Amino acid sequence: MSKRNSQAAKTAARERLRQERERQAKRAKVRRNILVAASVVAVIAAAGGIGYAIVQANKPSHWEAVKDDKLVKPAHTSGADGTTVVIGKSSAKKTLVMYEDPRCPICAQFEQAVGSTVKKDVDGGKFKLQYVGASFIDGNTQGEGSKNALSALGAALNVSPEAFLEYKSAMYSKKWHPEETDDKFKDDAYLIKIADTVPALKGNQAFQKAVKDGTYDKWALEMSAKFNKSGVRGTPTLKMDGKTITGPDGQNAPMTVADFNAAMDKALKA
Repeated sequence: MSKRNSQAAKTAARERLRQERERQAKRAKVRRNILVAASVVAVIAAAGGIGYAIVQANKPSHWEAVKDDKLVKPAHTSGADGTTVVIGKSSAKKTLVMYEDPRCPICAQFEQAVGSTVKKDVDGGKFKLQYVGASFIDGNTQGEGSKNALSALGAALNVSPEAFLEYKSAMYSKKWHPEETDDKFKDDAYLIKIADTVPALKGNQAFQKAVKDGTYDKWALEMSAKFNKSGVRGTPTLKMDGKTITGPDGQNAPMTVADFNAAMDKALKA
């Protein structure tokens, strides 16, 4: 092989090597550009996600937002906020004030044991019944079922006092009342299902719309606020003439018909 041919071969080899290095450099640059672009997109997406999360975190909850809603008072109520709910014959001289939380398990026990007796006495004109609803269990469990159930009770009260009492009784029944830790009453569909056991509410489109739309949500908050201002610490609590009515233990509400009748006879004679 001549020196000339050898030199030409070496030159060609070096040129091929140079071209290959340029191709590799170009490919590496393209890869870097793609990685940088992807990183920018990821950063923007992350920033957007964080921004969305911040907005959502600062967004008021439904029940916080409800505070600014216009108050709609159910029919058959009185008082500035429509939170005075008195049921019974006007001829009855005394009024039994009943404080209850819809999710309260003891309230459910009271209703199951004594509820029919209370209703019979109210219907018979023995006394009137004033209802004060609470929602403190929601606060204890980070739930919303008590408030939602109060709103639904407002929708029932708007139909009639009788529908209200029957619906309240159904809520507290063994079949429908959930465990205290089970926030079932937050579900409108569940509340409507219970209402379908009450003749005046079954298939009642106006009632169902009010429940779904939260028509009486603000009223439920006002009712809860009334309970909070009352100084009452637990439910069920019964009062007449400003005095707490208790069973034999002198502390808790009477939980049997016999104890309730004895306590009420004493209160009505006072």
